Amino acid sequence: MKTGDSERERGVRPRVAQPGVKQRLVAGLRAVPGTLRADLLAMTPEPMARRAEPGWLAWRPALAVPLGIAALIVMVAGTLQYSRMYQLGTGVGLVLAGIQSGALVAAMYRPLPAWWATTGVMFAAALLAESQVDPDAMYPWTGPGIALQTGVLLFVSLRHRPRVAVETLAISLGAGVLCAALHSQPHTSPSAGLAFVFFTIAVVVGAALRGRRVARTQLVAQEEITAEERARRTLLEERNRIARELHDVVAHHMSVISIQAQVAPHLVENPSEELLENLAGIRQNAVEALTELRRVLGVLRSEDPLAEGVRHAPQPSLDRLDELVANVRGAGLEVTTEILGAARPLSPGVELSAFRVVQEALSNAMRHAPGAAVRVVVAHQSAELVVRVTNTAPDRPVAPSPGAGHGLLGMRERTAMLGGELAAGATPDGGYEVTATLPLEDSHP
Repeated sequence: MKTGDSERERGVRPRVAQPGVKQRLVAGLRAVPGTLRADLLAMTPEPMARRAEPGWLAWRPALAVPLGIAALIVMVAGTLQYSRMYQLGTGVGLVLAGIQSGALVAAMYRPLPAWWATTGVMFAAALLAESQVDPDAMYPWTGPGIALQTGVLLFVSLRHRPRVAVETLAISLGAGVLCAALHSQPHTSPSAGLAFVFFTIAVVVGAALRGRRVARTQLVAQEEITAEERARRTLLEERNRIARELHDVVAHHMSVISIQAQVAPHLVENPSEELLENLAGIRQNAVEALTELRRVLGVLRSEDPLAEGVRHAPQPSLDRLDELVANVRGAGLEVTTEILGAARPLSPGVELSAFRVVQEALSNAMRHAPGAAVRVVVAHQSAELVVRVTNTAPDRPVAPSPGAGHGLLGMRERTAMLGGELAAGATPDGGYEVTATLPLEDSHP
């Protein structure tokens, strides 16, 4: 029996031979041509690079004019170098220098094609010149050629990943060394040294600027995600609070129904069997509905960080409006209240929603209108309850709010849950007004 079969029978996973250092090195070398082809033949900047490009590249149309003028000046100098020092003639020198200068402007939009153009011009000039180059001339790069190639490499490192920038730097320097080695006459000009220094500086600076921009872009994206999560959490917390309060209101009514159905038989002399059965059914349905309601919303209560006694405290109503206003006045806000119409018993949902609207509006006034005067009006009308909270303009500059609250959204949800309407907006004097209209059709069934 083979070793692999015995291990398989014992439930042991067969050992897989790991590639050695030599195999990994060979595999890496085989992948180099494909990697270079994928990196250096990309005609457009990478999507990540486009999002992360420095802000000043947004002014490329404005930069094209001064950059074009500089490229034109360098083209004149390059033409003189190619025609006199390389002895290629004015026509050929003008073509080569023109391609290099045009590549500098094109590098703002297509860096890699521009780099290919400048590198190709350097090769073409070295091949065409052969032994005609002046021994005192800079070779294989001319002075203008170094300047233009440096600018192109800067744009490459700004618009592409650092790996691509390093690849273009290595190929540029390697191509220059190859041209110098193949030339028949030795040259002592500092062309290679200057090219190495300037090309390396351009790549390092461009990669650093791009990395800084990428980091800032990622930070902004993370801040947006954090703000969205904070807003979503705030909205969920408000909805959870509304759900808990709705549970308390419905549970109260269902408990009353259950108790009334239990007490009703004792209020009737000699109740019939049908009446007893109906009342028992009503009580049983009320208890089952209350149990289901508590089961569905029990998770919300269990996750409430408040103390047990606070969680089961009675829900606030308009009877506690004076207490709320007193607390706000103690915080330094000038508040006046006015009750219009004859007050009458309201449903718990309307009472609670009206109180929460006033509470949230006063909180917003303290936060966004420091030093303002606030007026609270509660109008009892025949078919609706109108709550209006108005504040004047703040008497001092308002500090930016540290959080992303959803007070207005919570008030709209409360009023919409009761079939009412909420209107909020700025007043002509620079203040703010919130008006909630809550219908009362179901207050007295």
